[in-house]
Amino acid sequence: MVMNNKTILLGVLVGAALFFSLQAQAEDVKLTTSDLPIVIIQTQDAINADAKVPGTMQIIDNGPGQTNAVSDAPNAFDGHIGIKLRGESSLNFNQKKYTIETWDALGNDSTVSIFGMPEETDWVLLAPYNDVSMVRDVYAFALWNEMGHWGPRTRMCEVIVNGDYRGVYAFCERIKRDKNRVDISKLKTDDVSGRDVTGGYIVRIDAFDEEDLTFQSKVMGIQKSAWGWGGNQQQEAPITWTIYYPKKEDIVEPQKEYIQDYIDTVELTIQSSDFADPEKGYAQFIDVPSFVDYFIHTELSLNADGFKRSAYYYKEKDKKDGTLGKLFAGPVWDYNLAYGNCNFCNANNVNAWVYEGCETNPTPKMWKRLLEDKAFRDAVKTRYTELRQNIISNESINAFLDSYATLLDQAQERQLKKYKEVLKSSNPWDYSPTSMFAAYRVSSYAEEIATVKQWFAKRLAFLDKNLPGEVVGTASISRPQRTEASFSLRGRSLTVESSEGLLRIDVTNALGALLATGRFSGSSAANLDLSHLPAGLCVVVCYASDGSMSSRSLMLP
Repeated sequence: MVMNNKTILLGVLVGAALFFSLQAQAEDVKLTTSDLPIVIIQTQDAINADAKVPGTMQIIDNGPGQTNAVSDAPNAFDGHIGIKLRGESSLNFNQKKYTIETWDALGNDSTVSIFGMPEETDWVLLAPYNDVSMVRDVYAFALWNEMGHWGPRTRMCEVIVNGDYRGVYAFCERIKRDKNRVDISKLKTDDVSGRDVTGGYIVRIDAFDEEDLTFQSKVMGIQKSAWGWGGNQQQEAPITWTIYYPKKEDIVEPQKEYIQDYIDTVELTIQSSDFADPEKGYAQFIDVPSFVDYFIHTELSLNADGFKRSAYYYKEKDKKDGTLGKLFAGPVWDYNLAYGNCNFCNANNVNAWVYEGCETNPTPKMWKRLLEDKAFRDAVKTRYTELRQNIISNESINAFLDSYATLLDQAQERQLKKYKEVLKSSNPWDYSPTSMFAAYRVSSYAEEIATVKQWFAKRLAFLDKNLPGEVVGTASISRPQRTEASFSLRGRSLTVESSEGLLRIDVTNALGALLATGRFSGSSAANLDLSHLPAGLCVVVCYASDGSMSSRSLMLP
């Protein structure tokens, strides 16, 4: 494994905790019933971080507003899986993250739909161990979706592994090339020239090891003095890119050379004297709207890893008419150290900028350089101003947090009893690996939700005042084409009617987090129970008629 400043820093902090025997042990908590879906995983071999081990997974999901019991028959999934631990520094945490593949009885990939998500084989169980709110990753993904891009869909659940209650998790999609995920062309080994070799590709800037296929950027990154010593003096450090798709064992040399040359071209063009020229500059190579959104998303999050870890991009295939396929920023991933949840790398300073870099991994220069172009600055300001009127308004963000506080009301008690070390303690020596780099600690879940709301208010106030650029025209958020339907609410019973036949109804909050769902066989009317949702919540009802998806916004009485 390649070491970096962040890895070393976290290792020192975790090592110090172990040296003083300060790491708390997870408490034994038994789960019998839950108002969240229950995921039960069983393996014969110990789950490790090196290779997937075979096992079984059962999911009990009796529907919105219903109680799920461990003793219930599995009704959402019951089958074979391969499972391994995931993460880097998080491997030291009491609550582990998992990568899951759905298999058939012979150990081959098995494509399935879970929690109504599009059929696939690759899934992730994200543990919110060092995020007391339990929603930072979920919020980041939902926001990216609502901004008009694909981000991993999620469903909150409680998990038991080999008879041990492991706590609250976000069951989510893994980043992958797929028509329902990162929708780019599939590369075959004989796609080695012409238009065929141009896409699609997924690349990222992240931690890497000898199993990854990497190349070094021709443009050095920005990094401040190591460990923050020496003030804010900047230095240069190399940036390493990883080719995420195709996989190392599948890619052929002409494809590797193509995507490396393309990334080199993008970065060198952005640093060139003509970088802002509409025809000669960067705009011919990148999808500017996605870069604008990624910049806003990252700066809003004040992510300690922003731009320099878990930073994904994808390159689309050139068009048949000869139009160049561009590089897109995203999808987003790994926001557990975001939204005020970290005490290093400027992440606890609401007046800081992520693009300016910090003392850990180097930050790509391209983001700072892009802001030197007035057209890019104005696009950022225009888009941000529009988003502030709806999906990143204070009201919308608070509604999201309130909806999850309600959703997790029962489960958070078990999570925080199981992992009580993540809360503030009266014992000054009661530390965990998370507390040593946490920006703050709270005594309860309610205090955490209130703290996160306050943080958002402060960060948004800073961005409102200091985000560069001028508002020029309007930006637009793509919306699905609507089909005709009628809605009625009697108490908390939602009725949807459509002459085209209803196949599915999803109820989400304003940022796309799934709150309730139902599937139907083309009936003209369908009902959904929303009794578990709080009054006054603004929800988006998405409904599928004859395969087309449309939506309406409603306020619950």
